[in-house]
Amino acid sequence: MLYVGMDLSRKRLQWEAAWPDGVLAGADVAVPDADGLARLADRLAGVEEQVVGVIESMTGARFVHDRLEASGWDVRIADAALAKGLAPLTCKTDRIDAHVLCELGRRDLVPEIWLPGPDDRAERERARFRLHLAKHRTMLKNRIHQTLITHGHACPVSDLFGSRGRELLDRFQIPDPWRQTVDASLCLIDHLDRQISQAEAELRALGADHPDVSLLVTIPGIAWILGYTIAAEIGDITRFASPAKLIAYTGLVPRVYQSGDSDRRGPLTHRGPRYLRWALIEAALHAARPTHPYHALYARTKTRVGKQRGRKLAAIVVARKLAEAIWWMLTRHRPFAPAGAPM
Repeated sequence: MLYVGMDLSRKRLQWEAAWPDGVLAGADVAVPDADGLARLADRLAGVEEQVVGVIESMTGARFVHDRLEASGWDVRIADAALAKGLAPLTCKTDRIDAHVLCELGRRDLVPEIWLPGPDDRAERERARFRLHLAKHRTMLKNRIHQTLITHGHACPVSDLFGSRGRELLDRFQIPDPWRQTVDASLCLIDHLDRQISQAEAELRALGADHPDVSLLVTIPGIAWILGYTIAAEIGDITRFASPAKLIAYTGLVPRVYQSGDSDRRGPLTHRGPRYLRWALIEAALHAARPTHPYHALYARTKTRVGKQRGRKLAAIVVARKLAEAIWWMLTRHRPFAPAGAPM
């Protein structure tokens, strides 16, 4: 068995290999492209047939994982934050990072993360790209609103980008170059609208055949888009042993600081996919409406915490409740039941 720690950057892959007893077997730099990884695999294949590689989770780590696993390696992706906690460094270089990852692999201490399969990655990419387009559309709309405020124009309509709003924008006296900015932004918004509509139609078609989405849309506040996003970000529900595990994965739980008799709670951990947190918070705001079953919990939490932080914290509490309900629904393959699913 040969253990290889790898530190990835944009143009280089620093690696270090060691035997089970800790004796150094080699160290060098490789190019992190298909040819460079193939040469690295061929080089170490002549040293040992069984190779365990360890790399931190970051952009490009999945490409390295897939290429080296295709060459017969057992590649483990380590959680970067947990790896730093296991081996804090006072001096940090690429070579030291590779050595630390090699040691974690050799000692079987790799804080390994779950890696979604190709189908799960494709589902996530579709949902995330739709959110990416929507984010840019919102930025353009906000920029137009700021331009109107800058030049003293009020917005008397509820939808500035509907038919009446477009007529007002044409009549407003806006000097150049701000008028050119508004016109170009409107063209980009129209183009993004078409792209988002196309993406939503694709998500709706794919979600119709997705077993989890058909269950998730029974939750108040979750429609096809949010349902598909949540299902894609969660992946296989069986990898979570309990509702608490799923809630912790969402990152909507506070940090815990314990020492002796001291037990304090800090800010949210924000671990896990941020797209899943966004989808759950969006669903929570809808599920907290007066006609929905989580309104009492939302209102009670908002009143208890106070006006300044109450709305945000109440939405987080409802989002955690939704995550708990989702675990039970997907585990038992049953639709949402406000009073609790029957045993």
